[in-house]
Amino acid sequence: MPDRTRVRFLDRSTPPHLATLIFLAGVSALGMNIFLPSLPGMTAYFETDYGIMQLSVALYLAFNAALQVVIGPISDRYGRRPVVLGGIVIFMPATLGGLYAQSGEGFLGFRMAQAAVVVGMVLSRAVVRDLVSQDRAASMLGYLTMGMSVVPMIGPAIGGFLDDISGWRANFWLLLLAGVAMFALAWADMGETAPARSTRFRDQVRDYPALLTSPRFWGYNLSAAFTSGAFFAYLGGAPYVGATVFGLSPSELGLYFGAPAIGYFVGNWMSGRFSVRFGINSMILVGSILCAGGMVMQLAVFALGGQSAAVFFAFMTFVGLGNGLVLPNATSGMLSVRPKLAGTASGLGGALMLGGGAALSALAGVALGDGATAFPLIYIMCATSFAGVLSILYVLRREAHLARLAQDGATL
Repeated sequence: MPDRTRVRFLDRSTPPHLATLIFLAGVSALGMNIFLPSLPGMTAYFETDYGIMQLSVALYLAFNAALQVVIGPISDRYGRRPVVLGGIVIFMPATLGGLYAQSGEGFLGFRMAQAAVVVGMVLSRAVVRDLVSQDRAASMLGYLTMGMSVVPMIGPAIGGFLDDISGWRANFWLLLLAGVAMFALAWADMGETAPARSTRFRDQVRDYPALLTSPRFWGYNLSAAFTSGAFFAYLGGAPYVGATVFGLSPSELGLYFGAPAIGYFVGNWMSGRFSVRFGINSMILVGSILCAGGMVMQLAVFALGGQSAAVFFAFMTFVGLGNGLVLPNATSGMLSVRPKLAGTASGLGGALMLGGGAALSALAGVALGDGATAFPLIYIMCATSFAGVLSILYVLRREAHLARLAQDGATL
């Protein structure tokens, strides 16, 4: 953590250790993707169709988005620690309910309640911004998400392996154990970084316009939302592509599924290493171009006949690499628009990102339908990746305009 703040591990009188923040965010990510290789099998178990079970991704993301709208201001009002602990308390019985669901619809209900674990992801970012400056925050967030990226890298592989040996429920038993460990660690180590304020919750909500009317906030937000949108479309469509189009088993799909996380890990490392040196805008631009460029190359290879599971998932590393560069830097940018509202900004930004992700995930499921090709998914990922490039170009144009105005003012 920051040099100016002494951190003692498992001492809740000091800010949380970086390892604790990584674990909180990591379990949040694990809940999103560990069971994805099991989706085709769960479809058969609940005797429903893939579109219904795929909603376990889209609805989870949508409920994540809705929660983030209130998580941010609540944590700005009451502090980070109680909100994190409360979210985990909801997550654990929701996971247990999913284990014993008797229908696909019942499972979806518990799945939406599981989304409360998003407090770990949202507020780990806000804690970093509570303690350090913008460029330093981008670097810290890069290291935070680099550590967190190990989870989506190995999560689907673990999920596919557990499915092969014990069925889909094994994934949710693991999530339940992770939730218990998450609560114990947060209770012991999560020192408060945003002490409770005397302002009322409705006063916190009144601060939304200060963020929503900021072009820079929207620019950074949309950069993150569109670039991550390619990944969320992948979450919604890749299980179908892997299992139905390429005939992969759950364990094989789990191994392939971690391909974007390899790129994400590298991108996060680069953010941690270079964001302070080159600035957040340059890092976002490079990341969004890499994401879009990877999708264009994949489309070209598929159009020329190079269609295979290995090719499809190999190009997904570009999506991960782009997201690893864009997300920590764009997040730092949006949180720095109004530093005193870091929790609110994190919540609003996350809501936009995950709300768009939910829509794209559902769209991917619908677009694939009963077809036997990956092209609809690739088209969607290309479109949202290019929108990410346009968003950061808008930010650069806006900042250049503001710089000219400042220069003109200084010469008057």
